[in-house]
Amino acid sequence: QVQLAESGGGSVQAGGSLRLSCVGSGYTYSRYCMAWFRQAPGKEREAVATIYTSTGVTYYATSVKGRFTISQDKAKNTVYLQMNILKVEDTAVYYCAARTIVGGLCSKTDYWGQGTQVTVSS
Repeated sequence: QVQLAESGGGSVQAGGSLRLSCVGSGYTYSRYCMAWFRQAPGKEREAVATIYTSTGVTYYATSVKGRFTISQDKAKNTVYLQMNILKVEDTAVYYCAARTIVGGLCSKTDYWGQGTQVTVSS
């Protein structure tokens, strides 16, 4: 049974930091790329950060580049999202995702975590 277990969400003031964790189990971690998505109320879910687990190559949405860092601990099948200089507009439910790799590129999401709320107040 595949599980992506997220933790680390919470409430913080603007300018603060949070670190999200996602522990994967029940699948072969190295065969997927891992990503963090977020969904704010009334908005579509958007990709925030992606890491190719085999190479460590990372990608970021423009809105978070320079503030967020995605990283991993392969031995623990865990991916992290370090979020610094948080803004009110970062408020959302954050989801961990395991995505298949097709032709060397992250493709569709096969597995989702349950989501963790991040609330940033002014």
